[in-house]
Amino acid sequence: MSTFFPDDLLRDAEALLSELQRRSLSLAIAESCTGGLVCGLLTEIPGSSAVLERGFVTYSNAAKSELLGIDPVLITRHGAVSEEVARAMAEGAAARAPVDIAVSVTGIAGPEGGTVEKPVGLVYVAGAWIGSATLCHEYRFGNLGRRPIRLASVREAVAMVRTVMAKGPPNGATT
Repeated sequence: MSTFFPDDLLRDAEALLSELQRRSLSLAIAESCTGGLVCGLLTEIPGSSAVLERGFVTYSNAAKSELLGIDPVLITRHGAVSEEVARAMAEGAAARAPVDIAVSVTGIAGPEGGTVEKPVGLVYVAGAWIGSATLCHEYRFGNLGRRPIRLASVREAVAMVRTVMAKGPPNGATT
């Protein structure tokens, strides 16, 4: 089968989906710079519908506000590519989907759009177990090219779901 995704990333996604299914956990994803690639990766795996509830591709600021409920003032104040907006994206996806875990990705894939403060390759990935504090990691991949930045972001989104699962559910609940 020919696919956009590298074999190792497909194997990681398959293992992640198996773990989510084994633990009866559901997932929502909010994406900006990856444009749906995280959902695309997961849906390459047969049976992903048992885990993946929905995805939001919120490429524009208006979409982030309309679909995820992000206050436009937050976007204006911090920028669409910021820790604050990444957290709000994950929390917005969680609030709009009946899921256990939500993950978000926002960044600058290039080749244009970067600044000194926010260069091409800057990406934020956030994740939340519903009812727990939202985690967020910043990545500075550098100007590797659009496809490598987007694939690295997808890889980190998969890793974030694992990190959130390892942290565990809120209040010591079991899954």
